[in-house]
Amino acid sequence: MEELYELLRIPSVSADPARAGEVVSAAEWVRDFIRASGGEAELLSTEKQPLVIGELRASEGAEEAPTVLAYGHVDVQPEAPLELWESPPFEPSVRDGWLYARGVADDKGQLYILLKAAALLAAEGALPVNVRFTCDGEEESGGHSIIDFLEADERGGDVCVIFDGNMLAPGKPAFFVATRGIAYFHVRVRTGERDLHSGVFGGAAMNASHVLVQVLGAVLPQDGSVPEPLRAGIVRPSDEEIESWRELEPGSQALAAQGARPADARAAEEYYLRTCVEPAVDVHGVEGGEPHLQKTVIGVEAEANVSIRLVPGQDENVIAAEMERLMREAAPDGADIEIELVASAPAALVQPDDPAIKLGQDAFERVVGARPLLIRIGGSLPVMAALESKEIPTILTGFDLPEGNIHSPNERFRVDHITLGVETAKELFRSLGALTSS
Repeated sequence: MEELYELLRIPSVSADPARAGEVVSAAEWVRDFIRASGGEAELLSTEKQPLVIGELRASEGAEEAPTVLAYGHVDVQPEAPLELWESPPFEPSVRDGWLYARGVADDKGQLYILLKAAALLAAEGALPVNVRFTCDGEEESGGHSIIDFLEADERGGDVCVIFDGNMLAPGKPAFFVATRGIAYFHVRVRTGERDLHSGVFGGAAMNASHVLVQVLGAVLPQDGSVPEPLRAGIVRPSDEEIESWRELEPGSQALAAQGARPADARAAEEYYLRTCVEPAVDVHGVEGGEPHLQKTVIGVEAEANVSIRLVPGQDENVIAAEMERLMREAAPDGADIEIELVASAPAALVQPDDPAIKLGQDAFERVVGARPLLIRIGGSLPVMAALESKEIPTILTGFDLPEGNIHSPNERFRVDHITLGVETAKELFRSLGALTSS
């Protein structure tokens, strides 16, 4: 635990430029851990934060042994609002069987599980695979360095393992075989030279907030579905996948557990369809006029952030272009509209019948006592698409729980899941030794 605490105490918040040095410190910690475990590791400079590239070689026959890529990120989310934390976010604390700290679930704690499992097997002379660690320090701030590295990497691997997910419930593991992509926009509207008196000019002068609402309305879902041009290319789930949803908690419970209210009458019933298989448009923030004080003004500037989550089969460039077209066409004549594509990433799909996935399921079942369900996840993980393009099957899983509070105050991880995760990862590496090296 003290070993893990060292890593968790480093406030490696990549979104804060003032903490850039702390992100480097976390990367150095991982580098030094791999070296101390008998492997080779280095920091690779990038335009933003360095990558950690390291390897623990198979104990015997390394040249012929399969190679497992192990990905994780050493950066964490900002800790604000600090007043909601029950203990300091960068001082690990154990309460009621939970370890509390920023990054303990996302993703330092789970990366540590993979590091420790490989190190223990290496120390025993029983590591049957080459484990290549490829870690970045900008996952939480939209960095692209790990993608660039993987695209240029000629060696590759026979499988990739990522512990950056969660179990569905204690004793109920999952392999996430698909992730959604994203296209994220900033929209800015201007409708005149200055704000105006709404009594004098109301009804005649163009209102920037009205225009912004009109523009956003062109891409928002109706009856639970985004506009048809934003649905092009969707790959429908198999009957087997749909049937597996019956083993998950009902959508009504999943929403209620987060204090959320259904978007419409069918949202709870269609929860897994909408969050894993369908594209989704969401407005993340709106600003315009004077929303706090009583001020009868016609504002001439308004702006918003809006994104679409893309699903396997969709081309992020095509859908991003369609999204921009719909918003521009919805703007009335005379309005100035600026639309900036801030970030984008493709969706990814893993073939569930790949031998590496089956070997992984076998390993988890032997240790956890339950076979992981193969399900899609609604979030985005750009590294998945890069791995798919290299035809490297990926086991995306983890030992966090839905109540782990990732990205929120009081992030936490079950203490017993640390040992469980290490033992499962050891068995996973042993199992993947049966792969044929490429």
